Amino acid sequence: MPTERLLQGVYVPLITPFAADGTVAADAIERLCHEYLDAGCAGIVALGTTGETSSLDDDEQHVVIDRCAAACAARGAQLVVGAGTNNTKKTIAAVVALRGTPALAATLIVVPYYVRPSEAGIVEHFKAVAGASPVPVVVYNIPARTGRNLGPAGLLELAHVPNIAGVKQALPAFDAETLEILARAPREFSVLGGEDTWLFPLALMGGAGTISAAAHVCTHRFVSMIECGLAGKVDDGRSHAEALLPVVQACYAEPNPSVFKGVLHAQDRIPTPDVRLPLVNASAPAVERALAAVAAAG
Repeated sequence: MPTERLLQGVYVPLITPFAADGTVAADAIERLCHEYLDAGCAGIVALGTTGETSSLDDDEQHVVIDRCAAACAARGAQLVVGAGTNNTKKTIAAVVALRGTPALAATLIVVPYYVRPSEAGIVEHFKAVAGASPVPVVVYNIPARTGRNLGPAGLLELAHVPNIAGVKQALPAFDAETLEILARAPREFSVLGGEDTWLFPLALMGGAGTISAAAHVCTHRFVSMIECGLAGKVDDGRSHAEALLPVVQACYAEPNPSVFKGVLHAQDRIPTPDVRLPLVNASAPAVERALAAVAAAG
């Protein structure tokens, strides 16, 4: 009997909606969580990149966690909270502080950014965090933002470390490194797609699902696509993937999460389309193109 994965399916890394006065729109957070869980998502990721975490102060981050936790707890869904920094001591303190959070299933820890550590240093960072964390760790490998790629050797070593449950693999292409990880990692290690253009082939090849910003829109189709991939339903899943590709392309035409917020605001799902500097709001043409792509995908 194969060991069960902790994480499987679609997880939405929630945007942080802002009210007209610039404060965090707490009620909109909880409402969005329920919408995504209604659409079939397995859980919610709080304080990810798409949540503009670096622009939130400590009190605002607590609001986001609390509202996401309330929704997930009410629905029996999984909550994942981003807590990684480029400082191992501070990261450990952040994950320890999550102890007791309702519905908390895992913490998402990014590869240390800016300081450009060696692969050996990255591996030791994750081992230290996993050793202290009250919940399993998900490695967040996104070299376009961190400046460092954690390759197959390092990830496969971490896949055998207790309290490390998986990886969000956000590389620009579905490459040989990712295929090697899928082939050699233990069954219980969840390889979750983080690049929204190749989620379906990842699921077909043994991936566990996705932490997908694009699933903020057309959520039911992303859920159906991943379910098809996990079940090996190639033709049905391919039809979803082909329909969703223009949505993904349109929603990333300007820096994330500006277009997603523009679309959600146009759909009357959040009070404003606002992001915080140094990001700027999406242009009207970008939002219009994204809305058209969403409408076409159904």
